[in-house]
Amino acid sequence: MAATAYSVALLGGARLPAAPRSALLPRRSVCQLRFQDAPRLSLLRAKAASEDTSASGDELIEDLKAKWDAVEDKPTVLLYGGGAVVALWLTSVVVGAINAVPLLPKILELVGLGYTGWFVYRYLLFKERVGRRH
Repeated sequence: MAATAYSVALLGGARLPAAPRSALLPRRSVCQLRFQDAPRLSLLRAKAASEDTSASGDELIEDLKAKWDAVEDKPTVLLYGGGAVVALWLTSVVVGAINAVPLLPKILELVGLGYTGWFVYRYLLFKERVGRRH
C-alpha cells in the first residue's frame, strides 16, 4: 500500500485505500488473447518487396554532398536556413508569451472556432458544384 508523495501532500497526509489489481485490469490468458486477435492481426500482414530499395546511410550522405556541391550560392542557402531556425525560435517564444496571458489563449481558441465555422458555412456547406447547370 504505497502512496505517492503527491497524493499524500494533496490529501493532507491521508492515505487512499489501495484498490485490488483485479479491479484495475482484467486478467486474460495469453492463449485467449492470441485467438481473439488472430483475425485482426492477419489483416495487418504485409509482404516485403522482392528487391531492396532502401538506401544505405553512406549513399544518402553521398547524395547530400553531391546536391550541396551543385548549389551555386551557398551563403544565401545558409542565410535562409539560419533565418528559418531563428524564425521558428521566435515564433515559439511569441506563442509561449501569448500562452502565459491568462485569458488570451481561450479567446484565441474561440476566434479560431468562429473562423472555422464561418469558413465551413461559406465555402463547404453551400458551395456551388462545378459543372452543375442551373
